[in-house]
Amino acid sequence: MKRLAFLVAVIFGGPVSAQTVTPQFTQGSYSSTTTSTQTITETINQTVYGSNISTWSGTNVTPSADISGSATTFSITDNTQPRQLEITTRPAGVIETIATDRTITTTATTVGLSVFSQ
Repeated sequence: MKRLAFLVAVIFGGPVSAQTVTPQFTQGSYSSTTTSTQTITETINQTVYGSNISTWSGTNVTPSADISGSATTFSITDNTQPRQLEITTRPAGVIETIATDRTITTTATTVGLSVFSQ
């Protein structure tokens, strides 16, 4: 019975009225500043690999055999001329390792302003 009375009151309820709201201010403003900071710390480890190298270059020199042989010798072609000899040998494997540590810091600032009046 209580349910029926509630249902009737909801469906056929009395008149409803609202109160008028009058603001008590005539003007105003709002401002805000938000600052955020982000820090990224990263480490980069890099390994560079290379192949086996056995080269020579020069002027006024002559090899006795293939330069990859351990018994190869170089002789001066013309004793009256300048001479230069550069020999490069490197086994295959790691040439270098690079470790880079860096920190990146960014700061963002947002400023908001709102002005209102009636």
